[in-house]
Parts: sequence; C-alpha cells; structure tokens
Amino acid sequence: MSSLFNFLASSDNPNSLGYKFRVKRLQEFEKLFFSYFSDVEKIEILDVGGTAYFWQHSSLLSHPGLRITLLNLHLEDTNHPALQAVQGDATDMREFEKGSFDLVFSNSVIEHLYTLEQQQKMASEIRRVGKSYFIQTPNSYFPIEAHYALPFAQYYPKAFLYFILTKTKFSRLKKWSSAEASQYIAEIRLLNAQEMKALFPGASLLKEKVLGLTKSITAHNLV
Repeated sequence: MSSLFNFLASSDNPNSLGYKFRVKRLQEFEKLFFSYFSDVEKIEILDVGGTAYFWQHSSLLSHPGLRITLLNLHLEDTNHPALQAVQGDATDMREFEKGSFDLVFSNSVIEHLYTLEQQQKMASEIRRVGKSYFIQTPNSYFPIEAHYALPFAQYYPKAFLYFILTKTKFSRLKKWSSAEASQYIAEIRLLNAQEMKALFPGASLLKEKVLGLTKSITAHNLV
C-alpha cells in the first residue's frame, strides 16, 4: 500500500509518477535551453512559482553565468548561490521592467489562478518581463486530472468533488482536509491547447504525451 501511495503522491515525492514526468519535462526544457542560449555567458531566469527543490538536480545550476529568481506569494527557502527568492504576484510584476529576464519559466502554476482573467494577466506579465518563456500546464482534456489523480475530476460538480476529496480516499489514497480541498477546487482552472495559444500568441506548443493523449502543454518561444 505504501508503494502505491508513493506512486500516486504529488510530484514532490521522488517515488511518484508525477515526479518522473517532471524530471522528463525538465530534461526536455534543458535541451531547448542549452540550444537556444548556447553562446550566452550571463543568463537571468525568472521562475514563477518555483522552488529550490525543483532545480536541485538540474544541470542549469552548473552554468557559471546563470541566476534563477524564484517568485512566489511567500518567500521560498534557498541556499544555492545561483538561486535567489523574492516575494511577488505573478499577475502583477511591476517590480520588474520590460525584458528584465532572458527567460521566464513556470511549471504547473498558471492553472492555479482562479479565473481566465487572472491567467491572462499572468501571461501578459510573463511576455512583458521575459525575452523568452517556457510555461507548462496540465491539459484540461487529459482523462486523469493531475491535481487529484482522479479520472475526469475536472468535470465533477464542485460539491461532489469536495465530497470525494474529504470523505473518501479515492484521491491519492488519502482524505483531504476541508481547507485544502476547498482551496484547490476554488483556484484550479485547467487550460487546453487553444487557450494556451491565445495566452501566448506565436508560441510553439510542446505536448507531453501519455498513451497517445496529451497530458500537459508547454508554450515556449525557444526556437
């Protein structure tokens, strides 16, 4: 049971399926990154919603001229010299000037903004402060909802989803707390490929496939 629990856990768990997908996604990003920035000595990256944990095994940290700024609503802990943490709002990054960063990166964050309007604000700010970007999000049409690991949970009535999360262990083999379930149900608005194209006009879409189906979508301009 413990091995199944780990397998279904969030992507922060190294034994989870989500973690394996995240590692593969990071590898795909690094290929694009090192090709695009092959002749650049100093690189400033803004990771919107990022953590030091996400980057701990990345080969990017060995780049001598690279610095990654982690932007979150709270201040992230980090002690790596290439990482710095700042507190801020992804939908209003007025503290940064236009083109402040060579690259804006974000992994599974833009779907946590409650409304399309907020997602549009985040996308607009990313395009403003970043010369390039790599923005990933789960695909709303994938049959397994990524946050709950439940089939078609994105289509459940909210009251029914709340009941499943708090009264059963169907989601990740655990009962969610009332506060955590309510927060996730309120904030998550999944996106599809068409919406990502609209949020990032002219972007290339990188589609992560599972059994021929698109699990997640990444909009980027590293071409």
